[in-house]
Amino acid sequence: MHRARPHAATHSRERRHRLAHEAARLMAESGIRDYHLAKMKAAQQLGIHDEASLPRNSEIEDALREHQRLFAGARHGQQLRQRREAAQQAMEFLHAFSPRLVGPVLEGTADAHSPVQLHLFDDDADAVQRFLDEHGIPSDARVRRLRLDRQRSVDAPAWLFVAESLNFELVVLPYDALRQAPLSPTDDKPMRRASLAQLRQLLAEAAVP
Repeated sequence: MHRARPHAATHSRERRHRLAHEAARLMAESGIRDYHLAKMKAAQQLGIHDEASLPRNSEIEDALREHQRLFAGARHGQQLRQRREAAQQAMEFLHAFSPRLVGPVLEGTADAHSPVQLHLFDDDADAVQRFLDEHGIPSDARVRRLRLDRQRSVDAPAWLFVAESLNFELVVLPYDALRQAPLSPTDDKPMRRASLAQLRQLLAEAAVP
């Protein structure tokens, strides 16, 4: 009787591992950005319907890093650097809005489908739209829901545009949000963000052999 419990726990861990790696493969190869969608599709494909076996988002992110290291190699590194350098240029251009780099381009899990995601800060959200219009940059408006903490969420205005064949997503938050990052959809902890100075340092460190 007591032997069954460790066996069941091991079996559950194995299924979580398989699901995490299948979800990571789907994200890497199909351009899926939503962790929940990726794990649901993985569960369907593997025929696993036990909710206890569903991996955490952070487990999928770890599996995604491993997948990219094994199957993308140098190509992934080139794609990542290209997007980080593009982020640097965009942040210099948008410096008046105290930009912060977020998401896969900062985390190192970006692929050919990943947009460059920036958080901009202004109490007048329309200021970003006016700035883009003044510089002749066509953009599409969206709304992105972000969790400020475990109790509060906000529907933040966002603008999407394309520059040099790369997709950019600008999410505009009030100045107060500079002090406290929204929660990450990966692990429910404050989202990692990088200022322009921090991004320059990251690029410089990556260039050192």
